[in-house]
Amino acid sequence: MRDRTAGIARLLTALRADPDTAAAPVLVVDDGSADAAALAAAATAAGAEVLRSEVSRGPAAARNTGLRAARTPLVAFLDSDCVPRPGWLPPLRRHLGDPRVALVAPRVVALGGAPHGRLAAYEAAVSALDMGPRPAAVRPLAGVSYVPSAALLVRREALGAGFDESMRVAEDVDLVWRLAAAGWRVRYEPAAEVAHDHPSAAGPWLRRRAFYGTGAALLAQRHGAAVAPVVVSGWSAAALGLALAGRTPGRLAAAGVLGGATVRLARRLAPPGGRPPAALAAGLVVRGTATAARTLARAATRHHWPVAVAGAVVSRRARVLLTGVAVVDGLAAWWPHRRAVGPATFLAARRAEDLAYGAGLWAGALRARSAGALLPASPPHI
Repeated sequence: MRDRTAGIARLLTALRADPDTAAAPVLVVDDGSADAAALAAAATAAGAEVLRSEVSRGPAAARNTGLRAARTPLVAFLDSDCVPRPGWLPPLRRHLGDPRVALVAPRVVALGGAPHGRLAAYEAAVSALDMGPRPAAVRPLAGVSYVPSAALLVRREALGAGFDESMRVAEDVDLVWRLAAAGWRVRYEPAAEVAHDHPSAAGPWLRRRAFYGTGAALLAQRHGAAVAPVVVSGWSAAALGLALAGRTPGRLAAAGVLGGATVRLARRLAPPGGRPPAALAAGLVVRGTATAARTLARAATRHHWPVAVAGAVVSRRARVLLTGVAVVDGLAAWWPHRRAVGPATFLAARRAEDLAYGAGLWAGALRARSAGALLPASPPHI
């Protein structure tokens, strides 16, 4: 935490007002704040101990400083722009009753009441920190593949050396994936909520999204295909490519590819000596292809938009397709949140967010001189 005296005072007030944390030992890590005395005064007034670094070393190092100083078997990490809601801790602690669970994260929601401003309404609906309303196991390539480190409860012994201090971004994703690779379980529990002070100005918000994008290259160096922006089978990609090529020959070839995939899958699913389940295989192939289409459409407007835009510059057909995908993707994502934010605001914010993230993704790949974060991967079962 750095230069957020008001935020730390607000956080500590919330912790001391909650019966579950009123008497808990609290460590405040000052990551090189300019006004160290003001921050220390706010912390000590709430009975917290301050661990000061004279220079900013980044969030990973700051969290590790607190982790090393902690003496309890369970340690909660809370960023200074967070405010835990009453009753947040018990649902998380229950997960750590299982000795195989190393880390559990709450749902991160918008701070305050009704959001003010269009960006605030969008962030309250679909913040990048909000993993949704359903509990989940967290692991690479799953529906919830990571949890943000803004708020976590961890088993101290499971974390070992903790976060990778060489990473200024995506250190939380890296930690979760390393824990999963080591055999630990990670959980997401939305019954516990921690409010977050989302950005309200477009400039800082877009810069933060671009910064998040740069982390993909670092993850690719450490975790390979787990960070792939597109996970799609070869036959799905081939069928969609042929269909998009247009005209009858392309569509017939796409149908042939899907038919061949159906036959192969039916043979694999057939019981020994039994009839291949053609209907089941066909349904799985159709659903798989539809999922692949959505994944590729999302990549065209987010991860790979520079390539999509380059194609649109030289091809009218590509321009029409990209425009349609951008609108349909935005409206489909907006529909579940239609009562909270208007369609025009949602669509504009989603497109701006995706452009910023994609720009950061490509900038990170260029800086790392590696295309690993841009390359697709195949599903592990294909």
